Amino acid sequence: MNIHDLMVKQGGFLFKWRSFIPLLLIFPAIIALSHSEMIEDVLGDSVEDALVFVSYLISLCGLAIRWYTVGTVPPGTSGRNTKEQRADSLNTTGMYSIVKNPLYLGNFIVILGVLLSFKVWWFILIGSMAYWIYIERIIATEERYLAQKFGDDYTSWAVKTPFFFPKFSLWQKPDRPFNLKKVLRAEYNGVMVVGSAFLVIEFIADILFEREPFFFWLKDDWFWPFQFVVSSAIFGVLRYLKKRTTILNPSPDIG
Repeated sequence: MNIHDLMVKQGGFLFKWRSFIPLLLIFPAIIALSHSEMIEDVLGDSVEDALVFVSYLISLCGLAIRWYTVGTVPPGTSGRNTKEQRADSLNTTGMYSIVKNPLYLGNFIVILGVLLSFKVWWFILIGSMAYWIYIERIIATEERYLAQKFGDDYTSWAVKTPFFFPKFSLWQKPDRPFNLKKVLRAEYNGVMVVGSAFLVIEFIADILFEREPFFFWLKDDWFWPFQFVVSSAIFGVLRYLKKRTTILNPSPDIG
């Protein structure tokens, strides 16, 4: 078996279990959080708070990339499916005109924001490298699937389109208008994940490791519980609308 075939085989396994891969970083994450106060000790509390908030904004930018991508592609593509590869058509416009893997780019920016909030250089490096090692195998699997299904159409698009870093000069307007209902139906989990991640990180770092009193932390770092409540409300409302109503159901002519 050559190395590309091995990567494809590994990618198929990782694709099915990708939702659980981040759990492998829990132990090093706890160690990193025990050292996260070093930035505050050197630069002060205000700078530390600003760095975490910027990290949060970076993660939101990653979500925004996902939202725009999902909102402008046809049904049957660019989903959250983990059981098998699926692509009813080949996406080559919109975000896919400037980068091959816009969803994975968005995911990386979300993860990078979370990693930066730890404020520990070695954990940022480990997390980033782990993501790249894992994602290149999934992408290898997807590329083989797309090449087999779409043949020359895929090859001609793949040759000119960057692998991961966008080339904005290649931009082509999406074939479909932005579908807000599709984004609300498919992407509400991301808001909850980001909101929960930043709350948990700040809670563990400040209360468990820095020993801040809970009510002092609640007053001093009120934004993190607040954004968690907001993200939880968004998650709850959208999940209810998706599961119990037809409000977010796809339109027959849009999908």
